[in-house]
Amino acid sequence: MTPKLPDDIRTPAYVLDVAALKRNLETAARIKREAGVKMLLATKAWAMPAAFPLMTGVLDGTTASGEYEARMGREEFGKEVHVYAPAYGPGEVERLTAIADHIYFNSPEQIARGLPLAKATGRAVGARINPGYSNATLGGGLYDPCAPNSRFGTTVAEIDQLPWDDIDIFHVHALCESLADGSVGLIEHVARNFDPYLRRVKAVNFGGGHFINKPGYDVAKLIAALTAFRAEFGLEAYLEPGAGLVVDTGYLVATVIGLHRNEREIAILDASASTHMPDVLEVPYTPPVLGADKPGVLAHSYILGGKTCMTGDVIGEYSFAEPLAPGSRVVFGDMMQYSFVKNTTFNGTPLPDLALLHEDGHYEVVRSFGYEAFRERLG
Repeated sequence: MTPKLPDDIRTPAYVLDVAALKRNLETAARIKREAGVKMLLATKAWAMPAAFPLMTGVLDGTTASGEYEARMGREEFGKEVHVYAPAYGPGEVERLTAIADHIYFNSPEQIARGLPLAKATGRAVGARINPGYSNATLGGGLYDPCAPNSRFGTTVAEIDQLPWDDIDIFHVHALCESLADGSVGLIEHVARNFDPYLRRVKAVNFGGGHFINKPGYDVAKLIAALTAFRAEFGLEAYLEPGAGLVVDTGYLVATVIGLHRNEREIAILDASASTHMPDVLEVPYTPPVLGADKPGVLAHSYILGGKTCMTGDVIGEYSFAEPLAPGSRVVFGDMMQYSFVKNTTFNGTPLPDLALLHEDGHYEVVRSFGYEAFRERLG
């Protein structure tokens, strides 16, 4: 459904649809209520502090991939803060003890160095385990935490080197945009293969990648698996979705700024795959365009490209019922996850506005970016 956006908004702009986010949060609330688990926002996938007040009534906190994200979770979200990194830099664990409630370590080497300080300051200690369960379907091994030679998690070969009497949380993160079969498969795999270690901890964290709001996700199946697991082991359980909480909750609104022809019609936008939607090139995938279709289906087909100097800055090919012209608006769907958290200003390309589309139709620009955002990053 095309959002009712004002005609005069400045583009490019990321627009969070508040009503859609609230619908997604209802799914999270149901899982928490019926399975008795805790739910965290993975800020690596999406972080818009202006919208955090919409989430704090449902979610239990945030999970971070490093010090800055953890600090943002503490200062802006204000509930539980969990943090994991494959390795911590000098002084980072010490600083995190003043920010995070739960600190996760990646390996026997990292836990030997960081655990004493974490324990001395009263922080819960987690150990990330590589469960050897591969379910990621995107980008080959690019998004599979259990791919061969992965940096993430202590392997089964080294698991007995960990000081289990001092570990509070058994942590696994093995999924990427997984439907319920992947989520349930991971839960059952962990229960089946790691029973002795689960009996020695206080909680288990099943990580992210649970695509709980994607059409086709069987939420009841996830709830049943979590309920059975908790009944078997008596443990507190966490999920930490990122994209799964914000899938299909927002847009990147762009404007056609030029037309070109090279065998096919090309529309050049003020938005860019390279700088504004990097997963289009990394995964890769072709994002939906509201009101458009696959090339050749509607009367007018165009390749949509960005304004940078990179030849590969191409978003995809689409067809439209009406011809595009300079000034035409193009609205990309599902543009919250892994979008502005990964932005760059390559070529001096302006960063899009961050905006909220409220339930009553009010359009609110949270932040605009100008030359200063480009210049500050260059020292």
